[in-house]
Amino acid sequence: MKALMRAMRPPAPSGEAAGAPAPVRRKLPDGRWHPAEFLFWLLPVAAFFALPDYLILGSQILITGLFALSLDLILGYAGIVSLGHAAFFGLGAYTAGLLAAHGWGEPLSGLLAAAAMAGFVGWLCSFLVVRGGDLTRLMVTLGIGLMLFEAANKAAFLTGGVDGLSGVAMDRLLGVFEFDLFGKTAYVYSLVVTFALFLLLRRLTQSPFGLSLRGIREGGRRMPALGADVPRRLRAVFTLSAAIAGVAGAMLAQTTQFVGMDVLGFPRSAELLVMLVLGGTGRLYGALAGAALFMIAQDVLAGINPVYWQFWIGLLLVLMVLFARGGVMGAMDAARSRLTRRAGPRPEGGAR
Repeated sequence: MKALMRAMRPPAPSGEAAGAPAPVRRKLPDGRWHPAEFLFWLLPVAAFFALPDYLILGSQILITGLFALSLDLILGYAGIVSLGHAAFFGLGAYTAGLLAAHGWGEPLSGLLAAAAMAGFVGWLCSFLVVRGGDLTRLMVTLGIGLMLFEAANKAAFLTGGVDGLSGVAMDRLLGVFEFDLFGKTAYVYSLVVTFALFLLLRRLTQSPFGLSLRGIREGGRRMPALGADVPRRLRAVFTLSAAIAGVAGAMLAQTTQFVGMDVLGFPRSAELLVMLVLGGTGRLYGALAGAALFMIAQDVLAGINPVYWQFWIGLLLVLMVLFARGGVMGAMDAARSRLTRRAGPRPEGGAR
């Protein structure tokens, strides 16, 4: 467990890792977009035209990426570990699914209702979650997830139980775009919602509130001396994280028009942690990259061998923990640091 927690923490800067005594200067976020960020978001747009046969998989990747963003907000920035985040994902899925199954199939209002329900339950749970340390939070969040899973199983008259909730009929998006079998509307819908919430989280994490969350993660006992109400900030970010997870669950229910009990299951929460380990915590792009890497690897490996595909996922996870602390994003930062050191400072006059 300790090794996994170390792998999920953001990597130390290169000077710190090498034991250099000089302090490492870190720039405050300025909100500017880098060229690599534009390229990152152009990739799913290009995939819509270049890979029309994989739009359904693409929408699942985007939804899972949004779900991973919600967990990265509390784990990577606030340091709140959770093994039951699927509880809020499932609450959002069942909220939107039940609304659609009972005649209210308007997608956007379904997202808002799912966010409100998941956020409210997350706010109630936050009073328990923020009280303890890492192990306590793991057990509390796991317990909440297990209780909601069994509650959904028991309330089969409402949720469908193990058979799932069927009859989820969605209206046209904005009254114009129908959810078709090819997944075109679902893909664009998932991309727009994920990008919009990413912009919100990007702005939030670069704000003073986001910087205070990093301070709580690095040294929570010192933050009250700066006037920060630590429990209140943790409750706020946990509530927001739960609401975003609910939106992701609602999109899954709306795009697949079915809700199974697996949306509340522990395996979904565990897979989410694996995605963050693969992509890297503490940076939003790591959550998106990890979700894409996991989903694509799962699809490819399951196609090769539907029985033993988890072996290769496990091997990939072990290799990441051993050789790429910080996941894909950490490996990219380390490679960039090595290239910078090899290049060395340029002498005056531009001569090498």
